[in-house]
Amino acid sequence: MPGTNLTRDEAQQRARLLTVDSYEIDLDLSGAQEGGTYRSETTVRFASAEDGAETFVDLVAPAVHEVVLNGHALDVAAVFRDSRITLKHLRAGDNELRVVADCSYTNTGEGLHRFVDPVDQQAYLYTQFEVPDARRVFANFEQPDLKAAFRFTVKAPDGWTVISNSPTPEPEDGVWRFEPTPRISTYITALIAGPYHSVHSSYEKDGQSVPLGIYCRPSLAEYLDADAIFDVTRQGFDWFQEKFDYAYPFAKYDQLFVPEFNAGAMENAGAVTIRDQYVFRSKVTDAAYEVRAETILHELAHMWFGDLVTMEWWNDLWLNESFATYTSIACQAHAPGSKWPHSWTTFANSMKTWAYRQDQLPSTHPIMAEINDLDDVLVNFDGITYAKGASVLKQLVAYVGQDEFFRGVQGYFKRHAFGNTRLSDLLGALEETSGRDLKAWSKAWLETAGINVLRPEITADGSGAITAFAVRQEAPALPAGAKGEPVLRPHRIAVGFYDLDGAGKLVRTERVELDVDGELTDVPALVGKARPAVVLLNDDDLSYAKVRLDEESLRNVTEHLGDFAESLPRALCWASAWDMTRDGELATRDYLALVLSGIGKESDIGVVQSLHRQVKLAVDQYADPAWRETGLTQWTDATLAHLRAADAGSDHQLAWARAFAATARTPQQLDLLQALLDGTETIEGLAVDTELRWAFVERLAATGVFDEDDVAGEYERDRTAAGERHAATARAARPTEAAKEEAWASVVEGDKLPNAVQESVIAGFVQTDQRELLAPYAERYFAAVKGVWESRSHEMAQQVAIGLYPALQVSQETLDATDAWLASAQPGAALRRLVSESRAGVERALRAQAADAAAAAR
Repeated sequence: MPGTNLTRDEAQQRARLLTVDSYEIDLDLSGAQEGGTYRSETTVRFASAEDGAETFVDLVAPAVHEVVLNGHALDVAAVFRDSRITLKHLRAGDNELRVVADCSYTNTGEGLHRFVDPVDQQAYLYTQFEVPDARRVFANFEQPDLKAAFRFTVKAPDGWTVISNSPTPEPEDGVWRFEPTPRISTYITALIAGPYHSVHSSYEKDGQSVPLGIYCRPSLAEYLDADAIFDVTRQGFDWFQEKFDYAYPFAKYDQLFVPEFNAGAMENAGAVTIRDQYVFRSKVTDAAYEVRAETILHELAHMWFGDLVTMEWWNDLWLNESFATYTSIACQAHAPGSKWPHSWTTFANSMKTWAYRQDQLPSTHPIMAEINDLDDVLVNFDGITYAKGASVLKQLVAYVGQDEFFRGVQGYFKRHAFGNTRLSDLLGALEETSGRDLKAWSKAWLETAGINVLRPEITADGSGAITAFAVRQEAPALPAGAKGEPVLRPHRIAVGFYDLDGAGKLVRTERVELDVDGELTDVPALVGKARPAVVLLNDDDLSYAKVRLDEESLRNVTEHLGDFAESLPRALCWASAWDMTRDGELATRDYLALVLSGIGKESDIGVVQSLHRQVKLAVDQYADPAWRETGLTQWTDATLAHLRAADAGSDHQLAWARAFAATARTPQQLDLLQALLDGTETIEGLAVDTELRWAFVERLAATGVFDEDDVAGEYERDRTAAGERHAATARAARPTEAAKEEAWASVVEGDKLPNAVQESVIAGFVQTDQRELLAPYAERYFAAVKGVWESRSHEMAQQVAIGLYPALQVSQETLDATDAWLASAQPGAALRRLVSESRAGVERALRAQAADAAAAAR
């Protein structure tokens, strides 16, 4: 939206001038059931460091009725423009501003989102303010370092519940008057309102009592496993309070599962919002429960890191997210009684592969990115901010020691409670407790971009004894267009030796931990040892680097990858093989053969599901087009064989059913999907429940077996919000020109779809076996995307910019068309970044396809 940006320089100038004391916010939501707009009245009290100074307050609103500064009414037409209200002639010392406006409900997941549940036809509201969207609901100084106390007063319809950061009061005549919050930033304030269902409990320990609440829509209440959610939450309270040595800093802790949420969750202080897909309507694998638990713990960790102590500006966004990611996974791995002690395996196989992919794009950037304005930060919630940052924090913990790390964190929280900090504040606290100088470490790891490659160099004598062992570090050139230069970094790694035992399992027989620095690091501790079957660099996944296997280790891993006794080394080898495939070092057909040889022995269901996704992507995008159908046939046949062989009712059976549904292609396979749907055929133990039914329906629609009437019939069985999304996907997936035109028009030419439905339509529109049908839309994408970007909200425009890019058209023509558009359209930095990232995916696919074609000629 034009005029809604804020630069770092402007924020710094405003922070030097102002100290904000409090907000009183009155919202009239009594008409929410009908939608439209609502009245927002804000009184903000703040101090100015200068007499006669000028500043501005932020507000995105269709109408402003009153602006009163220090008792003087200002001319609204003169002072309100775009998203700012200009404030002139401030008094030195205390000032008071009152703003009365009409604000809009949204259906984009930004500001105050309004959703009507098709089950009960009731409206449900929630706020989402990160990064700059509190200004869509009330006038404020929208930047993280201008903290204040917030008092909300809300008028709501009868029968509704209103939840905010402070404990929920008893309403009086439909008005909810909340107590003021502690000093917090605007972006973590929250309001959730509607006839929500709730379950309540408390966290009790050593005299501490924290009220706990879980909320969802009544239509999901039968699926809400509140006890399991409370268990994970209490585990987090125990572990974090011990490690942080700081009591939970807010008066209560509510978790609200809300509809059409754009992210996984949001760390609003004391009122965390979470996407309600985490209330599972159907059977899911344990991997889904693990991911949900990590999300719950991630947001709970934010109560300290991000909410209690907040970054001064968005360049330290990575520290908020990386710290929450690292500590949530560490809690799962180490907390007594955790159900997911192998959480670092999941991290290695999912989060880190995300980071490696992001770090090889032309948009790669240092972990501590340069954030010049809000446009920069809006596209910076990426794999570097979350996963690379968490990987580097994990390495930092190994470098300084876990006890020393958490002692430093404890001092940091006590010193900066309810304040704002920079990275140097945390590093200073860690230097105090560890005795390490972290300036060089910070410069190498946080202020540079790109990824290193580690390779073993091994010499052995005729008896198999190692005579020389070294680790070679490489710094590949950064992608074209990326800023910066490649650098070698210090790594704390472990080297693991693995040999086959009597039971045929690869077990670790030796482990050496060391610091790797520079181009070549000798490892004298391994000289004289017997050369093992497999040498694994970065064992235990301590560092962040691409790891390669020596020739003998690669040969043994190819034969025995599924035979590792532990899940983490298996995951590291799987990740290395996937990275080699993406880099064109391992042909797609060889990657498929490797997966088919080892996946049947993989016990970790999260790894299995990651491999399902990776194989499908590899065969669809990275395979030589002349061989692609052969690869898809091999993979689909394997999915069906594994489905039939899996233990009845097991997680693996469900995962293979979904993998089969994603790629079924022959008439016989599609007949099986239809027979499973109508019950004329069954597979022992496989419950074809609501969500699995939709997976089958979407594939049958995409292959032309199901038409609009079939999709409508399935929606009649599931007239819910989730059913609406699935039906939208299925309709858009149909392989007809009319279906594609209808989907395109609803997303690109119209702007009425809610965020979740638009996302579903895009997902259905893009089908990997419909390349020819979709080819004409490449030109239409480039003709439309800039207009969409400039006329829609960030979340809605980003869905279109990424989701409809012609990524399936893997050709030089697509690269040329993208380059021509980038040169002629002159898009802003954020849109340029997103399109350039998509272009890089096509370029990578072309290289991988060439590598796969070359393998056929061997």
